[in-house]
Amino acid sequence: MAALKTEIPEEQENEKDQDDVEDEIESGRTDVTKKKKKKKKKKTNVILDEANATSDTNKSGGDALEEAPAENGEVENDGEGEKKKKKRNRKKGGKPKQTDPPSIAIAELFPDGVYPLGEIQEYPIIGKDDRSAKDRITSEEKRALDRMHNDIYNEVRLAAEAHRQTRQHIQRFIKPGMTMIEICEELENTARKLIAENGLKAGLAFPTGCSKNHCAAHYTPNAGDKTVFEYDDVVKIDFGTHINGRIIDCAFTHTFNPKYDKLVEAVRDATNTGIRAAGIDVKLCDIGEQIQEVMESYEVELDGKTYQVKSIRNLNGHSISPYRIHAGKTVPIVKGGEATVMEENEFYAIETFGSTGRGVVHDDMECSHYMKNFDVPYVPLRLQSSKGLLNVINKNFGTLAFCKRWLDRAGATKYQMALKDLCDKGIVDDYPPLCDIKGCYTAQFEHTIMLRPTCKEVVSRGDDY
Repeated sequence: MAALKTEIPEEQENEKDQDDVEDEIESGRTDVTKKKKKKKKKKTNVILDEANATSDTNKSGGDALEEAPAENGEVENDGEGEKKKKKRNRKKGGKPKQTDPPSIAIAELFPDGVYPLGEIQEYPIIGKDDRSAKDRITSEEKRALDRMHNDIYNEVRLAAEAHRQTRQHIQRFIKPGMTMIEICEELENTARKLIAENGLKAGLAFPTGCSKNHCAAHYTPNAGDKTVFEYDDVVKIDFGTHINGRIIDCAFTHTFNPKYDKLVEAVRDATNTGIRAAGIDVKLCDIGEQIQEVMESYEVELDGKTYQVKSIRNLNGHSISPYRIHAGKTVPIVKGGEATVMEENEFYAIETFGSTGRGVVHDDMECSHYMKNFDVPYVPLRLQSSKGLLNVINKNFGTLAFCKRWLDRAGATKYQMALKDLCDKGIVDDYPPLCDIKGCYTAQFEHTIMLRPTCKEVVSRGDDY
């Protein structure tokens, strides 16, 4: 679940409604050794511009999304003239190509087990004479720390590549008139194939959010929900993938009507501002202030009326840890908040929400999102149905979020009373949809970042956003 809702203090209620740096390090060291043998001097420089230029071709899987050539991926037609799926294509002596729609696991597309980098950024300079941000890039000590965590980074990059390819497919797939269940099932089925779902080792990290218009977050359709994505809707597509509990939390806003372009632009700009501001030793409250300044500099005209885009002040970004989507630290999107600092090797979801309404959300509509309490102690259960449902949750989701559709998929039946019992006892927490005032429109963008010792990696960045 992407959004972390926080309570608003009463006094605020009246306020206005790369190629891999690691690869460069290793190759750089090899070059130094070779040139020492030749008695030549070697300059050791790691230049982020070069890293970004190289990683631009890799961050979205390079050519992994190219369409298979006709001669190797023939399209067969049956008697009805319907096109069948293209066959998998493999270049002679090369790695396999992704199908369209995507169906080949990311691990198969990268047989060397090295997955594309995200966007590499320098850390912001804190203080006029602080050179530590730039020094991190060339520090041998920081490079060594980077290497120590490379296995973790690689797992996160695998989850990120599965997210990128899934969302890029779904952006092409969505059409006005589709039901939300149809969209969610297509997205989730695709992501499961690409991540190579394997119990709690690999899979979806939380239910697909597809919140419409005034609903900002935490809505996914329950069974039988016939809600349709209409031409004039603003929908936030928010989903997560994970490998061994290493979560990618990433979201975008999808619209068909261009009249919402300014709203979408404001929120995308605000999210990118938050990403640029984030870094080791940066205060969380300083990030929120910069996000709000950018967000609320935008206006959008809808049906002849002009609205200032407002940051939704009781929604936040958050830190992420293994199998724990909300790991304790919050990243505000308005000024104020905690003076806590970000730390080395932390993972964060930087997300922002903009609204044409009050800029405050509240619980509304039927609940669909649930998650086992990460810190819950042992609680004795008297109802056999509650014990059975908890076993299903532990086996299939652990402390990852889930929804009622996923309980259905796991084979649970007649679980409503048991689910309520688990919630009442604090074993499971419910997360109802979060809504601003009816008639307004909300938008969201979100990325997962890694605060590596040497640099900041926007691991979920793609060509789309």
